[in-house]
Amino acid sequence: MKSKLLHEADGQRTFALIFEIGDEVLTEVKAFAKRERLSAAQFSAIGAFSDVVLAYFDWETKEYQRRKVTEQLEVASLTGDVAEAPEGGPAIHVHAVLGRRDLSALAGHLVEAHVRPTLELVLSEQPAHLRKRHDPESGLALIRLT
Repeated sequence: MKSKLLHEADGQRTFALIFEIGDEVLTEVKAFAKRERLSAAQFSAIGAFSDVVLAYFDWETKEYQRRKVTEQLEVASLTGDVAEAPEGGPAIHVHAVLGRRDLSALAGHLVEAHVRPTLELVLSEQPAHLRKRHDPESGLALIRLT
């Protein structure tokens, strides 16, 4: 993955992140967020994947149901955020809508994804900090505004 700072003003930065074949998206975004010391950011992307692991949060069991998909997929929509994890460091949360060859779509929480041939991601840092806290009702770490 390569990155470039596109704009910086008043505590906000905007970056372009360009991924290459084989890059694992969440690993690269987390490393980038750590390197740039991001604690509040949002991003969106388009491109394609060779394989993914998607998840759906089951409210009854309070667990994610995972499904691996190994086929070429178009990234129709990928949105996410960076917040500060309860234990410190960046927490990355990403959802995706992915198109199949037959033009049907898959959607869910992105757990893992490998790029093929590219992913073009634009990330905007916010000047305010977003922190995740443990939510006892869901069992998840959720952003809480203070």
